Amino acid sequence: MERFDGRLAIVTGGGSGMGRELVRQLAAEGCHVATCDIDPEALDETRRLATAHAGDGIRVTGHVADVSDETQVLAFRDAVAAQHDTDHVHLLFNNAGIGGGNSFVIDERADWERTFDICWGGVYLCTRAFMPMLLASPEGHVVNTSSVNGFWASLGPHTSHTAYSAAKFAVKGFTEALITDFRLNAPHLSASVVMPGHIGTSIVINSGRVLGRDPKELTDEQMAQLRERLARRGLDLSGASDDDIRLGMQAQAESFRDDAPLTAAEAATRILDGVRAGEWRILVGDDAVLLDARVRESPWDAYEPAFTERLNADGAFGFVPRPADS
Repeated sequence: MERFDGRLAIVTGGGSGMGRELVRQLAAEGCHVATCDIDPEALDETRRLATAHAGDGIRVTGHVADVSDETQVLAFRDAVAAQHDTDHVHLLFNNAGIGGGNSFVIDERADWERTFDICWGGVYLCTRAFMPMLLASPEGHVVNTSSVNGFWASLGPHTSHTAYSAAKFAVKGFTEALITDFRLNAPHLSASVVMPGHIGTSIVINSGRVLGRDPKELTDEQMAQLRERLARRGLDLSGASDDDIRLGMQAQAESFRDDAPLTAAEAATRILDGVRAGEWRILVGDDAVLLDARVRESPWDAYEPAFTERLNADGAFGFVPRPADS
């Protein structure tokens, strides 16, 4: 799909981050957009930003929907059909996601399943729901956001990362399988999997809110659990008050957003350029390119502590340009 003007795109998780930027940039290119999020105020802001840069007649609609809930997803689809007066869509960006559910062994099952249900279930349910409208289009493209954790299920040797990684591996495998499925059964459709590295978004902040773990609102019991979890990572917090830890967590989440090597706007531009170029695999960020290369070079060592040490030496987590040999 070499151009987006006059098309209709669906973007999930459009209230912030890459989702918001995809909506804004698509609308600026003359694409009608329907986006969903669980935060109505964030949706309103996205619509305001998108319509401010869109041409006359470009329609941007916002819909409150939890992508892990099929009833809400189907209501979102029906609202899109009604408000855009159409029976088809051209683009589906399955972008919504959160982080959480780190340990399968000791963390809460509810957090694990909530993370997996949004990050994988949202992709599955939205693709199911919008498939008839994609099939009805003369040309369609499904763009699923996975992660570097879709080919490296780790945040390093001292942090469990199971729910998010499992979901992102599922997204990657599903999207790659769609390539052959579409070629055989719907040749007018295409699929791309997006593999971002560290992008400057509010995913850490938003994930805490979705899972009931906003640093400012943690209960005494949750604080005790957090202290225990951080102690297992070798952090001595005996001299820190609960308020000190809360402030530290908030600062860390804000730094993830504000000090990233790539902004959400830059990431969205890379994604749209990849779709236009017909790339089925869209790596976003120098860190993603470097990490992908290193995992391919040493798959047997990928989960050893020394592998993370080599990544640090290569600058994978230091926000530096990738080496020429990558």
